[in-house]
Amino acid sequence: MISFEVLSIFPNLFQPYMDASIMGRARAHNLYSLTTYDLRRWTHDAHHSVDDAPYGGGQGMLMKCEPFFEAFSEISSYSAEKPYIVMFSPCGKRFTQACAAELSHKKRVLFACGHYEGIDERVYQKADAIYSLGDYVLTGAELATLVVLDATIRLIPGALGDAQSACDESFSDAGLLEYAQYTRPREVEGARVPDVLLSGNHEAIKTWKRMNALERTARWRPDLLSRATLTDKEYDFVQNLTSYRKEM
Repeated sequence: MISFEVLSIFPNLFQPYMDASIMGRARAHNLYSLTTYDLRRWTHDAHHSVDDAPYGGGQGMLMKCEPFFEAFSEISSYSAEKPYIVMFSPCGKRFTQACAAELSHKKRVLFACGHYEGIDERVYQKADAIYSLGDYVLTGAELATLVVLDATIRLIPGALGDAQSACDESFSDAGLLEYAQYTRPREVEGARVPDVLLSGNHEAIKTWKRMNALERTARWRPDLLSRATLTDKEYDFVQNLTSYRKEM
């Protein structure tokens, strides 16, 4: 079982989401545990202050070192297993499915959530991994932590019920987008389900799914193709697609 822990000034934000759907079922089956801590517990003034004005001036308030350092030290002592500390920053590594897969094999992960204008740079020196979800700014790291928890827990064996489900998802097959999927009815407003999916020919269906994934990736995320492992036939297929779109 993986132990996830979260250090935040808003620890109550996590419970509602983590109790729902796949997250809740996986937790009920003891596939992971989640413990949240209020960072203010490690403050020592009457106002439980976790922030202060930045040296050198600047906008907003900066989260201080001491509460984080004391929290890291005490929380680490709760188990013989040292926590793998995860933080978030625009300077961090872009979070990907591969990062989620790596985290899913850890025994104990501690997320340290920043807020306000940011965190004193010395706190980041304690982190084992620093991630960025993208080139945009969030109010705090709580939402980013929920995203990473969701992506990671889905990869824990047994979390999805069907082990193949995680393998078929976008970014899992050599980094490609997932193929298009359909359900009943066969036709709606003139749009039909591809005949091959109704054929019962499993080999043809498998081939269609692979080529459709390539087509969708070429259309929506062509940047992913540079990292994909393609056969000569698939490479020619993708080249024809991209050449066609350049001419349009």
